[in-house]
Amino acid sequence: MPIKQVHFDRAPRVRFSSAQIGEFALTGKRTDRHFFRRTAKLQLLILLGYACLAATLQAQCAGGAASPDAAANCAAHGTPIAATAVLDPTHTYSLTELIDLGEHNNPRTRIAWERAKQRADELGVEKSAYFPVLLFEAIGGDQRFIEPFPKPLAPRGYTMVEVPIAQPQLSLQYLLFDSGKRGAKVDAALAEKIAAGANFVQANQDVAFRVATAYYKLLTAQERLQAAKETLKTAQTTQDAAEAQLANGRSTRPDVLNARAEASQAIFDMESADGDEKIARVQLAEEVGAEPSPNINVDALTNAPLPDSLTLSIDELIERAVAARPDLAAQAAEIRAADDRIRAARAEYLPRVTLSAMGAQTSIWPTVDYGQLGSTSETTWNVAMSLEWKLFDGGARHNELAAAQSRKREAQDELTEKHDQATREVWSAYIGFRTALRKQQAAVSLLEAATESYNSSLDAYKYGVKNLIDVVTAERQLAQARLSGVTARSQLFLGAVDLEFVTGNLLRSQPPATKLTTQDGSAK
Repeated sequence: MPIKQVHFDRAPRVRFSSAQIGEFALTGKRTDRHFFRRTAKLQLLILLGYACLAATLQAQCAGGAASPDAAANCAAHGTPIAATAVLDPTHTYSLTELIDLGEHNNPRTRIAWERAKQRADELGVEKSAYFPVLLFEAIGGDQRFIEPFPKPLAPRGYTMVEVPIAQPQLSLQYLLFDSGKRGAKVDAALAEKIAAGANFVQANQDVAFRVATAYYKLLTAQERLQAAKETLKTAQTTQDAAEAQLANGRSTRPDVLNARAEASQAIFDMESADGDEKIARVQLAEEVGAEPSPNINVDALTNAPLPDSLTLSIDELIERAVAARPDLAAQAAEIRAADDRIRAARAEYLPRVTLSAMGAQTSIWPTVDYGQLGSTSETTWNVAMSLEWKLFDGGARHNELAAAQSRKREAQDELTEKHDQATREVWSAYIGFRTALRKQQAAVSLLEAATESYNSSLDAYKYGVKNLIDVVTAERQLAQARLSGVTARSQLFLGAVDLEFVTGNLLRSQPPATKLTTQDGSAK
């Protein structure tokens, strides 16, 4: 079978400004030319089961949210319920079901949810600064003091006065003007809320990717186990042929012993593969948030179509990653928050105006040891407008502003680093997928050639044309070809999943980066 040649396109380095990245990440829109139109229907992608995920993720405020802001708003109005997934050992789970279990039960998603909820609550705290503070107090007490008084009027030159008091009161504090500090702090809290929403989306994508990876590793372990069983059958066939030749006097006992050793090695390899398969089950159960156990059954996707090509160029994949990756969206929001903190720090150099008011019902019953005092219960009040302008603070405001500016530069450098990391990850996934595609094509040819070589060697050995060493060599090549085929198939699936993950399209509705071809040759 001829192997289709795959050429790697050399693309120029793509770099965007912080403003462009922030706009891509938070809005998903391109400013220079038309990007990808979002679709209302989810595309069929058997790798991740997109078609069923959208409905199940809505209840979890999951990573399929239209934007980080939408995810943050959803998280703000709900509370995650801590739970441990209970797996039914009699049920065969699809990848869609496993990802849904993971998002509902994996602690990572609940942690990100709680953090997004905290940022939303902190935004509410900052907005409350625009409202007046109304305070009710009830004061009750008794005071005794000495009041000096001239002797002709007070025999001792003083009087002893005692004043019981009861005073319920309402106090009002209203910040009327603060040179924009409140607005800056609200904007910063809003940006941090969006960043938390993006991190929540990222957490869901991370869990989905880990579950999908564990799922395909389990499928690989199952296929390796099946390949080991087929290799054992092959070794037993070789052993039977050697014993038959020995019975006919056309072979030697060392040949038979050699064939038995190969069969024993095949049994050893099969047991190892069986153990690896059970361990892969335990790891998958852990990723979905269930008690780690091998008691989990999955849909093996025996006849699943394989990805056979890319639908996007490397430039388009990088652009998609810049526009859709939640980690870039979160970092862009952090830059906006840092900018707003600078505004808040600068506002400290300007004046603030506050309105203060108090109304009370004051009741007193004073007594004195000489003379008489009257009691009363009257309404009292006061109103004041104050201007506060800090003129000197020992450099505190200067240092606070410098620290805020430093945090912004730090956030910008982190965005540059994450952008470069995203570009590297897209390139690595792109190269990895195309390499896996070529390896899969080579593995098919290798398995066909190894199978034909073994069958020919076995037939020639039975006719006395070849010796057992040739048969054992062909048998080992066939076993290696089977394992290579399993590995290539696994890498192809994992490579396709990785492409969706590094471009931020996991659990999203954009067209997949790979095209599937079924066994009848139709594309999906």
